[in-house]
Amino acid sequence: MQQTHAHSPGRGRDSFIDVIRALCVLAVISQHWLMPVLAYENGHLSTGNALASPGWWIVTWLTQVMPMVFFAGGAANFFSFRSVKSVNTWLRSRIARLLVPVVPLAAVWLLLPHVLIGAGLPEQPVLMAGKIAGQLLWFLAVYVLVVALTPVMFKLYRRYGWRVIGVLGACALLVDVLRFEFSPAIGFLNALFVWLAAHQFGFHYADGGLRMRNAWVSSGLAAVGFGLTAAAVFFGPYPASMIGMPGAPVSNMSPPTALMMSLTIGQLGLWLTLKPAITRFAERPMATSVLQWCGARFMTLYLWHMPALVMTAGIAIVGLGFATPTPGSPMWFAVAPLWVGVSGFFLVSFTRIFGRFEFRRPSSAASEMSLGKVVLAAVLSAGGLLGLAAQGFISPGNPLGPVLCVALVLTGLLVVREKTAPKADAAQGIRTVPVQPLVRHEGARVLSRQGS
Repeated sequence: MQQTHAHSPGRGRDSFIDVIRALCVLAVISQHWLMPVLAYENGHLSTGNALASPGWWIVTWLTQVMPMVFFAGGAANFFSFRSVKSVNTWLRSRIARLLVPVVPLAAVWLLLPHVLIGAGLPEQPVLMAGKIAGQLLWFLAVYVLVVALTPVMFKLYRRYGWRVIGVLGACALLVDVLRFEFSPAIGFLNALFVWLAAHQFGFHYADGGLRMRNAWVSSGLAAVGFGLTAAAVFFGPYPASMIGMPGAPVSNMSPPTALMMSLTIGQLGLWLTLKPAITRFAERPMATSVLQWCGARFMTLYLWHMPALVMTAGIAIVGLGFATPTPGSPMWFAVAPLWVGVSGFFLVSFTRIFGRFEFRRPSSAASEMSLGKVVLAAVLSAGGLLGLAAQGFISPGNPLGPVLCVALVLTGLLVVREKTAPKADAAQGIRTVPVQPLVRHEGARVLSRQGS
C-alpha cells in the first residue's frame, strides 16, 4: 500500500506492479466489506464471518492478497532503492510517506468514540468501532519494519540471491514447529520471516529473475504453490482458510504461518500467467487513469475503508435495525451491491478529505541523520502501530494506552521529518549505494521495463 510508484525517473512504468497493487487494495476492501455478518439487539452488536460458511474457505486462497501486497512492495522498493545515493534519506522518505496518512486517522478516532458515547450512543458498538478502525494497522507496522530492513535485505540479495528466500522459509517452518509444540506467541516471529520472503520475491521480479518464458512455466509455478498449500492443509496442522476464523484454534494470518509462503508462490504463478493480459489492460487510457488515481491514494484507501464500513454499519445495523442476511442466500447477494455502494460513497468522501495528507513529501531541506536514529524511529512507530492494532483507538481498561501508542507513532514521524543542517558528505558519514548496473545472480536478465 505504500505510496511508491513502480517507475524510475526517465524510465517506463511497470504497469504489472501497478495493477497488482490496485487489485490487491480492491480485494482487501471488498473482502472486509462483505465478510461481516452483523446484527444488533438490546444495545449489543454481534458479529460473524461470511467466509466461515461451509466451503467458502477456498475463496480466501485468492482473496487473501497480503502475499502479493508485500511482493509488489518489494518490487517497488527495489526499483527505487537500487540507485539511491543515501540510504538514510531513502529510509526517511519511505517511512515518513507511510506514517503521514496515519495522522488524520488518529486525530479523528482518538476523539470520535468518546464524543459518540458522550452523545448517548450505546457503548458496546462504539467500542467495537474504535477497535475496528485501528486493527488493520498491523500491516503498516510490519511494513514499516520491512522497509527499514530493505537496505540489509538488498545487500543479502546481491550476495546470496535465491538462498535468502530459502533461509527465510526454513526459519518460518522452524517457528511453526516451535509455535505448535511449545508456545503460540513464538509464531509472531513469522510476521517478519514470512513477509520478508514475499518482499524478497519482489526483488527477484524487479531484477528479472521471475521472467517466465511462457504461460506453461508460470502455470506450473502456480500449480506447485497451490499444491504445496493443499498438501500442508490436508496432512499438516494448518487450517484451510487463509484468514482467521471466529473460534478457530489456529489462524494462518494472526500471526502468519509458513503456509503463507507456499500461497505466495501459488498466487505469484497465477499473476505471472495473467501478466500479458494485465499489461494490455493497463495500457488502456481509462485503466491508466484509475491506476494513477489509486496509486496516489493507496494508504488513504487502506486506512479509511474500515471507518467507511463502520459508518455503513452504524446507520444500517445500529440505526435502522437491519441484520445481515444469511451469507450466500439470494437476499445476501441482492443486498451486497447496496452495502458496497454505500460504503464506497463514504470511502470516496473520506479519501477526498484526507487524501491530501498522502501527497505531502518530506522536505528536501531535511538532509542526513544517523542511520541508528532512522531505525529507532521505525521501531518506535511500528510499536505504536502494533499497539493500536491490538487495542484500537479506545480501551476502557487502559484509557491512556491508545494515546501513548499514537504518541509513539508521532515520535517516529517527527524524527524522520526532522530538519537537520546540511553538512558535507564526509563530515556526515553518509552511507551511499553507488549508481551502477545491477548484476544479477545466476545470469538472470534485467527487466526491459523498469520502475521505482
